[in-house]
Amino acid sequence: MASKVETGREAGATPERAPVGAVIDTDISARLDRLPWGRFHVLVIVALGITWVLDGLEVTLAGSLVGALRQPPMSFTEFDVGLAASSYLVGAVTGAVGFGWLTDRIGRKKLFFITLALYLCATAATGLSWNIYSFCIFRFLTGAGIGGEYTAINSTIQELVPASARGWTNLVINGSFWIGAALGSFLSIVLLRPEVIDPAWGWRVAFFVGGGIGLAILFLRRWIPESPRWLVTHGYAAEADRVVTGIEKRFTDHGVTLPPPDGSKHNRLKVRHHTPLSEVAQAMFVTSRKQTLVGLCLMIGQAFFYNALFFTYALVLERFYGVPGGHVGWYLLPFALGSFLGPVVLGRFFDTVGRRPMIAFTYGISAVLLAIAGYLFKIEALGATGQTAAWMVVFFFASAAASSAYLTVAETFPLEIRALAIAAFYALGTGIGGVSGPLLFGTLVESGSRGAVFAGYLLGAALMLIASVVGWIWGTAAEGKSLEDVSKPLAAA
Repeated sequence: MASKVETGREAGATPERAPVGAVIDTDISARLDRLPWGRFHVLVIVALGITWVLDGLEVTLAGSLVGALRQPPMSFTEFDVGLAASSYLVGAVTGAVGFGWLTDRIGRKKLFFITLALYLCATAATGLSWNIYSFCIFRFLTGAGIGGEYTAINSTIQELVPASARGWTNLVINGSFWIGAALGSFLSIVLLRPEVIDPAWGWRVAFFVGGGIGLAILFLRRWIPESPRWLVTHGYAAEADRVVTGIEKRFTDHGVTLPPPDGSKHNRLKVRHHTPLSEVAQAMFVTSRKQTLVGLCLMIGQAFFYNALFFTYALVLERFYGVPGGHVGWYLLPFALGSFLGPVVLGRFFDTVGRRPMIAFTYGISAVLLAIAGYLFKIEALGATGQTAAWMVVFFFASAAASSAYLTVAETFPLEIRALAIAAFYALGTGIGGVSGPLLFGTLVESGSRGAVFAGYLLGAALMLIASVVGWIWGTAAEGKSLEDVSKPLAAA
């Protein structure tokens, strides 16, 4: 059923874009949610989910290549390593906010091309760095591209994937960060071997790889449509109908008989071309203040937890276990692969058992296991291999918890401010927990005190435990529900 526009004028041809204030009666959401899982959704995962692979690649390369970066000509200190990590995160925060605002204003598709182009240019430029200052500038720009990707991609995925599979899909895509981490570990192993390439050049080549992957994905994204939900809200009812009809045809051409959309799921939306920032603030801090509290706690907890630990894990291996820089990748590789299994295995339960119990469980068990693993580190009970195995267990649960934070923010705020909400929480969570974490842990590791590092681990565990309680008490039971039922659009008529 095509969307119907009520303009209050005499009948005539529907304009390309309905005027502000016109009311659109649409079943776009119902048509998207009733689709079975198919090849189209796989394409969405591959073309858009690559963002997290690239982020994992960038983070792991920065950590795995520490040994090479500490050698001439770069000669980084432990503080420089922490500064570079924080530069990347500051860039991600800045990019998330700026591009998040644009994503809600001018559309999802334009932005996921712009942000990917920025990423691939900046990460390639990182390989041409000549000192700590140039390295940090390029890392900042790389982070800005990735931060912008987070907002545009999370919004698009939420709005294209059926409600029945939204939780699992979101967790797996966010968890694919660890595929990138595994790739980064492998590259560091190969490119830091003197018999393969001079280590002074190997780290540069590693950053070029990320740019190459980004370039290939630019072409794949040509086949991803603009979000029909965004289109209809902004007055492009005919275009939204055309996009959904095209998606449906992908299924019917392969012999799939689609059930009729739920007739009770029609939405009447009043067209708006943009949402004023005052209305954004009203929605986030007044109308949806409970969701704001939950999202902020989840984001801060996970950001401090895994940024602090993962960005400095290579330093821990080198400082406390004497692992050569060229061998760090061997320890990060199984660590990353184990972490990817967490969202894959646990993701289904977010759609069946429910959001609130699973968020509380994954955050809570991560806090307990981190405290235990940190204590074992303090008393020197484990060697490098044993400590890596302990972190694998911790991050099996923690990676699912971190992914659920993005899922929660993306589905519990209205479409009109979804990307900006993701950006705001990502910025606040990363700014408070992510930027401070690597700098704090870099200083703690540099002190050479296991007790000091353990205290940092306990701080991370406490933040995760608080997030677990908040998620259980005030979280939203969004499993299986349409986005419009979870959070009513601001444009609802």
